[in-house]
Amino acid sequence: MMSSATSSSSLPSGLSVLTTFPDVLFIPELVFGGLVWILIAASKVPDPMVQGWVMFVSVFCFVMTATLLFLYMCGAHGGSSSWVTLDVICQVTAALFYLSAAVLEAYFTYAIRGFFAAPERRSIYQENIAAVVFAFIATLLYVIHKIYSLRRWKSS
Repeated sequence: MMSSATSSSSLPSGLSVLTTFPDVLFIPELVFGGLVWILIAASKVPDPMVQGWVMFVSVFCFVMTATLLFLYMCGAHGGSSSWVTLDVICQVTAALFYLSAAVLEAYFTYAIRGFFAAPERRSIYQENIAAVVFAFIATLLYVIHKIYSLRRWKSS
């Protein structure tokens, strides 16, 4: 049974991180962020600036999320309310970064669709489409996490 973030203003520690909402979202954020990272790293890039930003966002958010998850599981926050503020800052940053990366990747993929029309290049285009889908899923997860983190921050 998952407890609500609004019932408690403190961050969980230990394995309870994996049973409280919104903190349980760390796991799907890592999964979908990792998928974006892998797909962008594997794709051929006609425009390295666009793909570079998407790659930066996916790696940055993956490392940030993994670090927060590890610190919460270790209990490094010690019940301090400043960690609730740090959690909000991280979730807001990740949501904004992923939104920008997802929109940019979607636009880029739409713009290059003609270049990848040849059958031998179709898989590259499909990798970019998958990266767009996973980036928007990661964005949605971070936005949901951000909303509940803001609610927890407001009640602390």
